[in-house]
Amino acid sequence: MITLSIRQPWAWLIIRPDLTGDAREEWLHSPGRKDIENRSWSTVFRGRLLVHAGKGMTRAEYESAADLALSLGQRVPNPEDLQRGGVIGSVELADCVTESASGWFFGEYGFVLRDPRPLPFVPWKGQLSFFDVPRDALREAAHG
Repeated sequence: MITLSIRQPWAWLIIRPDLTGDAREEWLHSPGRKDIENRSWSTVFRGRLLVHAGKGMTRAEYESAADLALSLGQRVPNPEDLQRGGVIGSVELADCVTESASGWFFGEYGFVLRDPRPLPFVPWKGQLSFFDVPRDALREAAHG
């Protein structure tokens, strides 16, 4: 399955694996939900993809993301509580834009995201750009 590696806490902000039930439903329709992933490159891909939480995360990256998230009404967990180096969920990539009213947009290109779904954490090595994680390997790793 097509996969995109995203550094933490950005990946967590997209998926929000901590929310369930009514709290998740409310968040899905909130203006503060991270609905854009910024990139320096464009894509024609549209469809569901896996969200891989990258292993790397500097203190500065974390603090910058946490500050922006807070300004948009979202709080992030402590750095040590974020899962890294594996698949944490899936999301639909609906569009690729060069302008957006979203508070999350600050890149050259913005991948418009919708319908985020958490998945059980599956350790997996990340890669640049899009990469493939075979569904069979995901199932096997999840049931390990």
